Amino acid sequence: MAGKVKMKSHRGACKRFRATKNGKIKRERAYLNHLRTCKTRKQRRRLRQQTSVSQNDLARVRRMILS
Repeated sequence: MAGKVKMKSHRGACKRFRATKNGKIKRERAYLNHLRTCKTRKQRRRLRQQTSVSQNDLARVRRMILS
């Protein structure tokens, strides 16, 4: 009974990335978890906002989350 193996999504990537309706992939920004006292308020405010995955990483992330 030789069948094709199902593709499995990367569970860690599924928790970190989210696909939008337009086909882009959203992600959280890094550098906000510790050492906040040396960052300015403006930096911390901008780090709270989500952003999209860059074009260089888009194909790799899509393959991991199977979207």
